[in-house]
Amino acid sequence: MAEQTNPLPDTLLDRALTRRGFLRGASATFAAAAAIPLLTEPQLARASQTKKEDSAEESGRVLLDANENPLGPCPSALDAIAGLGARSGRYDFPASADVARMIMLQEGLKEGYLALYPGSSEPLQYSVLAFTSPSHGLVCANPTYEAPRMAAAAVGSPVRDVPLRKGYKYDMHAMVAADSNAGCFYICNPNNPTGTTVGRDEIAWLLQHKPRHAVVVVDEAYIHYSSASTVLDYALDDRDIIVLRSFSKIYGLAGLRFGFAVARPDLLARLQRYGLNPLSLPGVVAAQASLQQKDLVATRKLGNAQVRDATIDWLRKQGFGVIPSEANFFMVDVQRPGQEFAKAMEKKMVYVGRTWPVYPHYVRVTVGTAEEMFFFRQAFAEVMGLPQPVPALS
Repeated sequence: MAEQTNPLPDTLLDRALTRRGFLRGASATFAAAAAIPLLTEPQLARASQTKKEDSAEESGRVLLDANENPLGPCPSALDAIAGLGARSGRYDFPASADVARMIMLQEGLKEGYLALYPGSSEPLQYSVLAFTSPSHGLVCANPTYEAPRMAAAAVGSPVRDVPLRKGYKYDMHAMVAADSNAGCFYICNPNNPTGTTVGRDEIAWLLQHKPRHAVVVVDEAYIHYSSASTVLDYALDDRDIIVLRSFSKIYGLAGLRFGFAVARPDLLARLQRYGLNPLSLPGVVAAQASLQQKDLVATRKLGNAQVRDATIDWLRKQGFGVIPSEANFFMVDVQRPGQEFAKAMEKKMVYVGRTWPVYPHYVRVTVGTAEEMFFFRQAFAEVMGLPQPVPALS
């Protein structure tokens, strides 16, 4: 683990970070971070599967369960990785500095407000560890991405789940009312698993009305797929906010692990007490190459929307409800227990996403390629007893 600089005194962190309560101070900080697995979307997806194929069978599967980008890295990113050669055996900190400067320039960030990470899972977990405690809990929507609540629960921080309001939207008023002493509010925009978005004005209201000592963590992992506006500028205005970005989604670098956090320097320092590890050099050069391809985001956003919307339209025509989504996934009401449906789809070698307890008949489906979504619809029709054959996407 890299050496940490300028650690800040923090009464919330000077507490027991294990369930037995026997570690204190800095040792507890690092012990807690090490003891809690960095849960990511693929880990949660695989944990929900019941049928485990061997590697020989794996190539025949259609994986629509982990919100991956089926296109993978763009060609220029692949070329950058291939060109590394023996250089990939080094910790190339100059390369990290180069991509950091590129991100700062493209996003208009100030010096000291950016921290690079191997993906966004680390800063997400570290935010929960840094700002929650047994007396300062986590407030999040229900349903939403589960990793923050799992991190909070693991260190004894209370978790307040707030139902989504009409239209599957965040209810900011209810979230503030849920815990007057909360330490952290988690907002995923667009929300995973519903794919619905949050407006800047709603996040601004939350920042204004939250408890004084609390931070708002805004996870923008899927924002490039949507019409939602970023709130990176709120961090530059020195508000109590941490904004997270991942290159795993629209850039297709899930296996290469690259992401970043944007916040006031003092907030980033709180996160860095839990870890700031060297980045993967292939991930760094792939991210840099991706950022240099100006049409990449717009092209992939359009392609995803076309396949997603055509699939949703087909499902609705078959009589199945689908939550309107602006992400690279959607939730469909399969009109039966979701886990039962997922098991039936596994037998067709099509792997769909998880079911959240609050919506037991809804299953999240990642948007794949047009061909993959044809196989999805074909398997869906067979499992549901719908008329055959299934037409190609129009």
